[in-house]
Amino acid sequence: MKKYIFTLLALIPFLANAQNPARDYTNAVLWQQTSGEYRALCFQAYNFARLSLKEALWADTSKKPNCIIVDIDETVLDNSAFQGHEIKKGLSYDAKDWTEWTSLARADTVPGALAFLKFAALKNIETFYVSNRNEKDYAATLKNLQAFGFPYADDVHLMVSKGTSDKETRRQKIADTHNILMLCGDNLSDFSNIFYRENKNTIEQVNTNQTLFGVKYIVLPNPMYGDWEKPLYQGEKPNDQDKAKQRLERLKSY
Repeated sequence: MKKYIFTLLALIPFLANAQNPARDYTNAVLWQQTSGEYRALCFQAYNFARLSLKEALWADTSKKPNCIIVDIDETVLDNSAFQGHEIKKGLSYDAKDWTEWTSLARADTVPGALAFLKFAALKNIETFYVSNRNEKDYAATLKNLQAFGFPYADDVHLMVSKGTSDKETRRQKIADTHNILMLCGDNLSDFSNIFYRENKNTIEQVNTNQTLFGVKYIVLPNPMYGDWEKPLYQGEKPNDQDKAKQRLERLKSY
């Protein structure tokens, strides 16, 4: 009997991990950290961005200075190490952990991002970094960008969230003074508010605007998190267990 009890006790941690909703994201994080396909998609996105930027410059007639708007997380900086840290803690996301991570200023670059933005700078195209990191992340974010030599990483060109995740106001402020040639992001809301408005079908909106992708809008792969996941969940403030259950229920099958 003691042998069976000991075996059961030994299995408890493994059983707990198997029921841990955060484990749902393990493959997504590992794919970003280890697959050649992830790197290939990033290089593909930024190689295409370079070609499209040349075309945009050729057709440009604006008298305003030219610029690109880029998101930061999973667009120019890779936070998969933070996501891996959370999974190992049995969490999907903890705000205190995120602040600790950003304060380290140790996020790596997204493949192709730095080379592309340096290319744009050689063409006298400014880069604005429009992020939903908040003000307490500001100094460390700037430090992280500057450590890699990202062009235009300064107080003028870094714009973080100030109480809202809606980037439209920041984009409009940039458009007042600059000609926006291109936007790069991992989330559709990095491009326009036509996506993710209330009662909007994002797939329909993408289909409607398909000619802009790869031309005006450059999308980076991010399987780990994003606005796409929010419409999956029903109920007021569902916990991780509720979300895991609803994710399973939303899977298509036959």
